[in-house]
Amino acid sequence: MEIHRAGSQASLVGAGERYTGAVRIDPLFPEGQPPSKVTSTVVTFEPGARTVWHTHPLGQTLIVTAGWCRVQCHGGPVAAIGPGDVVRILPGERHWHGASPATAMSHIAIQEERDGSTAQWLEPVDEAQYAATP
Repeated sequence: MEIHRAGSQASLVGAGERYTGAVRIDPLFPEGQPPSKVTSTVVTFEPGARTVWHTHPLGQTLIVTAGWCRVQCHGGPVAAIGPGDVVRILPGERHWHGASPATAMSHIAIQEERDGSTAQWLEPVDEAQYAATP
């Protein structure tokens, strides 16, 4: 058994090529501990902050813990979700997620690594896509 204490890993700033706006990433446990390929983080988005379009080779699960989230799969409507809501994103499904325009948001993100990668990062979500009413 291993216990990973809260705050035992440094917070990371969301990289500009992966996020629009201010984003903080807090790992929940060290990545890549064989044989497991699971990674998990708490990601906090300031109001208006969001990911770029991206996919996950083995899918992703999001659990909103605070605030209001916007999430959209390519070709679908923008959805608003809140604390306690869970979203399962399918393998290879093109999507984005982030905070609402007026409220910060935090979620737990869980994904698995395949061939050394947990995500393929694509182009930014444009303002019109983000502003679509959920």
